[in-house]
Amino acid sequence: MTVVGIIGGSGLYDIEGLTGRHWRHIETPWGEPSDEVLCGTLEGVDCVFLPRHGRGHRLSPTHLNYRANIDALKRAGVTHVISLSAVGSLQAHLPPGRFVIVDQFIDRSFAREKSFFGDGCVAHVSMAHPVCPLIGDVLEQAARELDLPVTRGGTYLVMEGPQFSTKAESELYRSWGCSVIGMTNMPEAKLAREAELHYATVAMVTDYDCWHETHAHVTVDAVVAVMHANADNARALVRRAVPLLGRAAVCPEGCEHALDHALITAPDARDPALMAKLDAVLARAP
Repeated sequence: MTVVGIIGGSGLYDIEGLTGRHWRHIETPWGEPSDEVLCGTLEGVDCVFLPRHGRGHRLSPTHLNYRANIDALKRAGVTHVISLSAVGSLQAHLPPGRFVIVDQFIDRSFAREKSFFGDGCVAHVSMAHPVCPLIGDVLEQAARELDLPVTRGGTYLVMEGPQFSTKAESELYRSWGCSVIGMTNMPEAKLAREAELHYATVAMVTDYDCWHETHAHVTVDAVVAVMHANADNARALVRRAVPLLGRAAVCPEGCEHALDHALITAPDARDPALMAKLDAVLARAP
C-alpha cells in the first residue's frame, strides 16, 4: 500500500484538504523529529506531513534531526516521500517561482549526522541515482496539468548554511553546472535511501542567489515574499500529485530494496543495541 510522506520546507507548515486529519507525536531512537506529523487521507491515499523546520520555523538547517525525521516517517508507514524545498537559482533559465524536479545532488554539508549505520553495523547504499524516477514522473505530470512553471532535471547543491553564499561560492557552484542551491535535502535524501523509501525533491526557486548582477543580493524579505507564493502552488501540486502517486506503477529503480546488498558487517558481528535502533529503518513495507 502506498503511503505518501510530504516534507514541507520553508513556508510550508501544514497541508490543507486532508480527510481525518490529526497531528501525531512519534518517538524515535534517534531523538525528537522536527515536529509532530499530520496524518490524513487525500482522495483515498494515506498521507503523512512533516514540517521540516517545525511549525513556526523553529529549527535551522544545521540543527534539524534528519535521522529522527526520516525514522518517524518510516514508523508512520510512509513508503513514498515528496520533499519540498526552497532554493536559490544558479542558472538564468530558472527564475524565482519556478519548480525544479531535481535528479542529482552535490552534498557540501559538513555538520550533520548522515547515516543510520556506523560502528556496529556498516552499510553502503548506492546514491548514483538519488531520487525516485517514479515520483519524478508523477510530480512532472501534476505540475504540467496545473500549468505550473516546472523544469525536470537538475543538480541541487546542498550547502551547510545558515548564511547564504558568498559571490565566489555562488560562481564556483555555477561553474560546476549546478542548477539550484539550498540547505536541507542532504543528508535527507541519503537517509531516505537507507530507509528504503522512494524519495524525490521539488526545489522551489525563491531567488537568484547572489551571482546575478542585475538582481539584488539575497535578502530574507525577498525570499519570504516569493516563498509564500510558491507555497500556494506547492499545496496545489501536492493535492494533484498524491492521488496520481497512489495509482502509479512500480518504481523502475527498486528504491524499496536499497539495502539488499548494502550491509557489510557480518550478522554475528553486528551490535545488538544499534540493530534495535534500526528496527524501523530495516523494516520492509507490507
